Parts: sequence; structure tokens; C-alpha cells
Amino acid sequence: MSRLALPRWSLIAALSLLTLAAAVGSLLYGAVDLSVARLIAAASGEGDRVASVILFDLRLPRTILALAVGAMLGLAGAALQGYLRNPLAEPSVLGTSNAAALGGVAAIYFGLAELHPIMLPLLATGGALLSLALLFILSGKAESPLTLILAGIAVGTLAIAGTSLALNLSPNPFAAMEIMTWLLGSLENRSFDHVRIALPCIAIGTAMLLWNGRALDALTLGEDAAQALGTDLRRTRLRLLIGTAIGVGGAVAVSGAIGFVGLIVPHLIRPLTDRSPSAILLPSAIGGAALLTLADLGVRIIPTTNELKLGVVTAFLGVPIFLLHLMRERRIW
Repeated sequence: MSRLALPRWSLIAALSLLTLAAAVGSLLYGAVDLSVARLIAAASGEGDRVASVILFDLRLPRTILALAVGAMLGLAGAALQGYLRNPLAEPSVLGTSNAAALGGVAAIYFGLAELHPIMLPLLATGGALLSLALLFILSGKAESPLTLILAGIAVGTLAIAGTSLALNLSPNPFAAMEIMTWLLGSLENRSFDHVRIALPCIAIGTAMLLWNGRALDALTLGEDAAQALGTDLRRTRLRLLIGTAIGVGGAVAVSGAIGFVGLIVPHLIRPLTDRSPSAILLPSAIGGAALLTLADLGVRIIPTTNELKLGVVTAFLGVPIFLLHLMRERRIW
């Protein structure tokens, strides 16, 4: 057990307080700051119209989505790392987020998203499911990080190529701009319609991934030992595959491709636990919600001519984690 390890519920409580603080900050600060008194008045229906519009039409749906999408990405990263026993596994590194974004872009490009609201998350989920299935086929039973990363790069590159092709062939600049949003990831201008699209998918994906806790603990002993303990590896893989695809697909359907959250959060959480996969799942979900909400708050308050895209910020945060892992592998530290 790590020297930094905290009691499970103490860790969850601390992360929950951080997430609550991030959510409140997300509601208070932006292009126009709201005071606490003005926020409370708007929430109770007694505030001025401008504050009510800012709260209910702009910031509240954006905050809810940041919390939900961050939780899903953090949980998916922890579950994939536990199942594959690989600290570099996460939805964007393995190409899942890019493939889900490609599914969403296809729905937009071919006009399917206008036929029915369910088409966007449906195609995003389908893209994520297809990418994970392809990844498991390419990597097989290999446990080498290099094999997994190479397979993920192949899947992710193929998805990016498909998205770039749609961008290249887009019939008008407005379609191209919407596709670019998918490539960079953003929660800008989201409404409660997007919340209704994402939350059911994220809830289903979260439930399926949390269900795998004991199976992931058993897998730390190896596949043969896990089967001897009664773990059904086929069902575990199926739940992981479908849960990640539905959850990440629903998240990407409203946020675009946001990478590295699932890589950063489990690395930060793991030293604070007993390092068993089941102990990391729920804290990673809460930590992912806090991280993405804080990152989304950052893109709003950092003074720039154009608002930064969320995927760009999380990518910059993810690079040091890769470098740290590289240094540890080469025993530089």
C-alpha cells in the first residue's frame, strides 16, 4: 500500500468536496462573473433576467455536462487500465474517443442528426464499440504496452482520417466548423437538450463499468487465477466493451473528442489508494468530474481572443503524465 493512501471514504469525501467547489466555480465565473448572492437569487427564481439566462441557459447545462463527461472519461480510463493491466490505457489513447467522434461527425455530415436526436449518440456509441472491438482483435492477448499503444494508434489514426475526410469534403463552412469542434472538443453553447442526450448513455456506461470491480481485482492475479476464482472473462470483457462504448459514445456525442482525462485521473488517484482496480474506479469517476469541470472553467477565464477548446487543454495536461511514465520506465527517476 502506498504511503499516501487514504481511507476509501475519506478519499471519496475529499474528491466530492473538490468536485462541488469546481461546480460552484463553474456557475459563478465566466465572461460575466456572478456573485454568490446573485446566483442564489437566480436559482430561486427571484433574480434579474440576465442572471437567470446566464445560469439556466448557459452555465448550468455546461457544468452538468462537464461533471458527467469528466466522470465517464475518468471511470473508463480506470476500468481499461485495470482490465488490460496497462497504465497507458484510456479511451483517447486507445482511439475510442476519436472513433466515437467519427460516429458523431458521420451523423452530422449525412444529416442523420436532424432526423432524430437519438441518432447522434447512437452513431457515436457505435463508433466507440467498433473501435474497441477492433482494438481487442488487433492486440489479442498481448500484455505488452507497446502492442496495445500501437493498436490504439492505428485505430485512432483511422478514425481521425475519417473525420478529416469529412472535414475536407464538407459542403459548407458551417458544417466544417461543427466538425472542427468535434476534433478539438468543447462544451461551449451546450443546452439541456444535450444533457438529455448524454446523461442516459453515461449512466448506463457508469453502471456497467462499476459492476466490473471484483472481476478487475481478480484479473490482477492473471487470467487463469481469475477464472479459478469464478470470474467469467468473456462476460467481463463484454460488459467493459459495451459499458465503455455506450458511456464514452454518449459523452463524445455532446463534447467531441476530449482526450487524456482517463489517463491523468487514475494516475493521480492510484497513489492515494491500495492500488487495487476496484478501489480506483469510483474515485476516478469523481476525480474526472472535478478535473474536466476545472479545465472547462479555465478555458473560460483564461484571457484569449477566442475561447480555448477543452480538448486542447486536456491534451497539454496529459503530456506530462506520458513523460513521467517514460522517465519511470527508463529509470531516469
